[in-house]
Amino acid sequence: MDISKVAWNAPGRRLTAAAGSVAGERYQDNYDVVHLEPGSPLALVADGMGSGPGSTVAGHTAVEVFLREVMVGETPGALRAAVSAAQDAVRKAGSNLDELTGSTLTAFVAEHDGENAAAWIVQLGDSRVYRLRDGLLELLTVDHSIAWLGVLHGWFAAESDEAKAARYRLTRYVGHPDDPEPDLLNVTLRPGDVYLLCTDGVSDQLTYERLTRILATDDPAAATHTLLEDTLTAGGDDNATAVVIRVERSVD
Repeated sequence: MDISKVAWNAPGRRLTAAAGSVAGERYQDNYDVVHLEPGSPLALVADGMGSGPGSTVAGHTAVEVFLREVMVGETPGALRAAVSAAQDAVRKAGSNLDELTGSTLTAFVAEHDGENAAAWIVQLGDSRVYRLRDGLLELLTVDHSIAWLGVLHGWFAAESDEAKAARYRLTRYVGHPDDPEPDLLNVTLRPGDVYLLCTDGVSDQLTYERLTRILATDDPAAATHTLLEDTLTAGGDDNATAVVIRVERSVD
């Protein structure tokens, strides 16, 4: 299992990050995509929909185009424009394929300027972002799926067969014909914060309590390795990808 590591600087903060991905036992190929930008505080995960060429094309295209376009800046307008460009590129890439071509897209983009250390969370689909702060693990993103809506509105119970089937019905994703916009969330970066970006292969297989314990580890690389190993121990029912980011106060 390969774990990549990087360190970034943001205003008044030092961020250490690690990322990794495993195919699991269900699929021969890994349709997840993960990226840590070496010179800039930016992390990205994507989860291709399905298990064929459309899934592979969508995930890689979404990541490549978003990364290229987001270098313009980390303002809300620039982030939305980067997602829109990714939407167009994925639809074009899938125009000659006889199958669904789509993927999730979830990003962490720290601001370069400003007095307060902050980051933007960009979310489209059902890959997630969690934050561990002062011992409390919070889910910062919303799943764009019928399963999420069904549980929220009481259409069915969270562990019901209906909910499990509805997990695969995304309401927003990259490549959607209606060009849905992403959710954008601005968060402060406090020393001691730990952020987790992950595909559903992690969040569906590991409990809230287990995620909390693993993310309390000081070393992002060790936490990432344990997360992925635990998904395999749980059965490896899906591709699993994780990025762990720890915030520290910078030392001048």
